[in-house]
Amino acid sequence: MNRYPLWKYLLILIALVFGGLYTAPNFFGESPAVQISSAKSTVKIDNSLSDRVEQALQQAGLKDNGIFYDFNGLQGTVRARFADTDTQFKAKDVIEKALNTDPTDPTYTVAFNLLSNTPKWMQSLNALPMYLGLDLRGGVHFLMQVDTKAVLNKRIQGLQSSVRAILRDKEIHHAGISREGDVIGIKFRDAETRTAAKAALVTQLTDVNFVDVVGTEATEFNLQASLKPEALKAVVTEGVKQNISALSKRVNELGVAEPIIQQQGPDRIVVQLPGVQDVARAKEIIGRTATLEVRLLDDSVIGPVDTNTPVPFGAELFKSNRGEWLILNKDPVATGDYITGASASFDERQQPAVSVDMNGDGGRKMREATRNRIGKRMAIVLFEKGKGEVLIAPTINAELGSRFIITGMGTASASADLALLLRAGSLAAPMEIIEERTIGPQLGVENIKQGRNSTLYGFAAISIFMIVYYMLFGAFSVLALSVNLLLLVATLSLLQATLTLPGIAAIALALGMAIDANVLINERIREELRGGKSPQKAIEEGFGHAWATILDSNVTTFIVGLALLIFGSGPIKGFAVVHCLGILTSIFSSVFVSRGVVNLWYGRQKKLTSLSIGQIWKPTGDTVDTTDVTKQS
Repeated sequence: MNRYPLWKYLLILIALVFGGLYTAPNFFGESPAVQISSAKSTVKIDNSLSDRVEQALQQAGLKDNGIFYDFNGLQGTVRARFADTDTQFKAKDVIEKALNTDPTDPTYTVAFNLLSNTPKWMQSLNALPMYLGLDLRGGVHFLMQVDTKAVLNKRIQGLQSSVRAILRDKEIHHAGISREGDVIGIKFRDAETRTAAKAALVTQLTDVNFVDVVGTEATEFNLQASLKPEALKAVVTEGVKQNISALSKRVNELGVAEPIIQQQGPDRIVVQLPGVQDVARAKEIIGRTATLEVRLLDDSVIGPVDTNTPVPFGAELFKSNRGEWLILNKDPVATGDYITGASASFDERQQPAVSVDMNGDGGRKMREATRNRIGKRMAIVLFEKGKGEVLIAPTINAELGSRFIITGMGTASASADLALLLRAGSLAAPMEIIEERTIGPQLGVENIKQGRNSTLYGFAAISIFMIVYYMLFGAFSVLALSVNLLLLVATLSLLQATLTLPGIAAIALALGMAIDANVLINERIREELRGGKSPQKAIEEGFGHAWATILDSNVTTFIVGLALLIFGSGPIKGFAVVHCLGILTSIFSSVFVSRGVVNLWYGRQKKLTSLSIGQIWKPTGDTVDTTDVTKQS
């Protein structure tokens, strides 16, 4: 009657192993470490850097406790863990000297960090501790507003230049191109020319709507161009993503273990830097600008170039990301401000390439500079922190304008990287810090202590009450509650969720809701016993009848949690995540696990005469002790 099949016990066992495996990393603590990240946008970090770091440490006689490579979707980092802070300080100096041969122009950023002591075999299973939010670890919080109008304005300017360039290339004459708001107006002298222009523009500008418009005079044949609604939305989205990408690269210099840089709403970015207390430096790095310049190679230099080559007046020596030395004119042809877009594409031979769009002024400058320099080279230079590096130095094959293609990229990955650098060399749009908070580390430690104590004291109080009031069934409930807490922490760790004070509050709430289900079950079993049912029958019907009530109450609460998750933000969303996960784990533990424990204890007793479930109060006022409840037919 009250027996689980073997597969259900195996499922509970698997859940316990899962809970223990993914909860354990939260108790291993942290060790001092050194983090190595790219200091230049053109330098990509891969797993080979781990070998270089290991070799440098071995040559210096320093022992590490593990070197790890991590890729977060935007860029890679290498982290080396050490036994103590003395070794950490020595290792930082050794690694900096080994990787940055030129201290004035560092290739890599080497910063102090902390790493979990979780064993490697656990890390290979993605068993890692939860991240701690600002309120638990201390740090800096910025809420930044992106100027989406600037993003759209830049895109519309680029569209206007593209229209002009396409019509010129197709040798289609127009009577003027103007702009009113987000709409571009093109005038023609006859309907045939307008039709030909529309056909040429539609094939190349697929994200633009073109509408024929009747002019104020009979001789005017106008065409209006505007971005499609989905294109407008994509422009804003891409602009915010570009800013997030640029911010992610800059934050690495702070050596933050787990920075949070994410979009909030359509045009805001949240930047959280746990452990950072220097607000001024954080602002400086986040607000730093990188610039792009298009320069021509100096014609007066003949032959190969190296560091010993004399540099003519009005020129500068640069090194490309491919190791080639180039002498470029100081005066740029154009800057990154003129670039309105860049995307990975393919050339006429279906080889990887990069399509570049410039505004009208940029296109004019490019035409003037390249008209008489076909067959010669130009370079695109990225300047960061006062240092310039050549991204690419292609040969000019034709007169360039507002739209041109850079070929010879080699691979699709290389073209995508260059397109990203051309777009993200600087921020897509200005940003303004509209909210700023700083939390001290001591306050974070105090918050952790208070949150942990409140959860533990609440758990202890619930356990004492349940055992005193429901006796052995109360102990079963406490065991199920422990499994619920274990599974909840394990799930949060597996998802690599960031634990905050609202999250701790949600955990405490989840415990209260989970034990409420066990109270319903225990009271229902008492009611069945009060009605004269046998102990085995009371267990079966008690769990069965309580299930509907438990499901209804949890579903309604889960709906509220989903609403908070969908419409909330920041701490509210963090609370909602833990709240919803807590409901799911509580249903499993309160019903499935507790029933399994009860079945394991009582299910095989064929002549069961009593249940240890406390006193059963009858409506007449009499009480029956559970130890004296006899089995009835």
